[in-house]
Amino acid sequence: MTRPVRVLAALLVAVAVFIVAEIAAGALDFGETRIADACTTEANFEGGGIDGAIQRFALSAISGAACELDTSREELVLSFVPSANASAVRWDKETINRALRAGVEQAAEDTAGEGLAGAVLGGLLKEILADPLAWILGQSL
Repeated sequence: MTRPVRVLAALLVAVAVFIVAEIAAGALDFGETRIADACTTEANFEGGGIDGAIQRFALSAISGAACELDTSREELVLSFVPSANASAVRWDKETINRALRAGVEQAAEDTAGEGLAGAVLGGLLKEILADPLAWILGQSL
């Protein structure tokens, strides 16, 4: 076998090994979106301080509301943005507000489990978000 043929054969083997390694690492799933089940996925945000606590509260509230509505967090949030071209909103204002209140209640309970500061923050946010839909939409109802 000549040197150019051996080099070409080695390159082909290297390409084949690279392709197999990429497929084994999940390359076939690249670009697929896996939407988490809002009812079973824990609202997990690793940020610290008051900012992180508020973000965990918001994520927990959105998860609770999405679970109540039997949808994903992503679809719920996109339903508030008319220009997002999300699927047609299936909820009237009373239904979404009830679901958001349930989510806020759940988030307040989750936050209260983080000690005294969490209990105070959860209670405060629960009071601020007594009418969550109006708050989210900027009081424009």
